[in-house]
Amino acid sequence: MGLESIPVVTQSASDGLTGNAAAVLREIAARLESLAKEGQSGIIDLGAMPLSPADKAWLADKLGQGEVEINLELDGPSHVRETRYAGVWWLLHHNPQGAVTGEFIEITRIPELVLAHPADIISGSESLNFLIDDLC
Repeated sequence: MGLESIPVVTQSASDGLTGNAAAVLREIAARLESLAKEGQSGIIDLGAMPLSPADKAWLADKLGQGEVEINLELDGPSHVRETRYAGVWWLLHHNPQGAVTGEFIEITRIPELVLAHPADIISGSESLNFLIDDLC
């Protein structure tokens, strides 16, 4: 078996696509199936992938826009958006200066980032009870 048996696919250099986005899309599909069948969540770090800006645009187009968008202010703005495929979320994090610090696809029912932390729930409960006590 020589090199001639390896399939070669060519793409126009002008479109900027590397072919890696299609592999990421297949990985998302496999993880979504795992979520559906086994309840297993997963995350794909897009920053760790060799994706060109054109690859990310292609992937964003294929995944589309869902019904939910969440903007958070943590250590800089974070944007979480559901894709058109329930259970597939695109997360984008920035530092306070606006530079991208992380970009992920999270395959889960709801991204961990937006879940209330138990300590925050306790604090909220105490604050609400103080408010109620002051009303009486």
